[in-house]
Amino acid sequence: MPLPTEFPNVTAVCKANVYFDGKVVSHSVMMPDGSKKTLGLIYPGSYFFGTQAPERMEITDGSCRFKVKGQPGWTTVAAGGSFEVPGHSGFDIAVESGICQYVCSFLS
Repeated sequence: MPLPTEFPNVTAVCKANVYFDGKVVSHSVMMPDGSKKTLGLIYPGSYFFGTQAPERMEITDGSCRFKVKGQPGWTTVAAGGSFEVPGHSGFDIAVESGICQYVCSFLS
């Protein structure tokens, strides 16, 4: 499945979600079917995010490493790749250099 390049007919939330002193920033968009996505940037560093609902992270530019809570080892994913995280869990994500851009879809 190709990664999205745009989302027509959505409602964008103007106030950004800012994490880790601005090292991770995203904007929420509400899709026509009522589902929610976030579009964001991750600057170099290592971060942990907890999940309520299952999520799919699609990397649209750059690259990162991730490790889902409770699973051994890190996996690298570059632009065009994705990974999923179960609900009521979490993941570590690390960017070595540059900026990693992503689309996060909430799957519940």
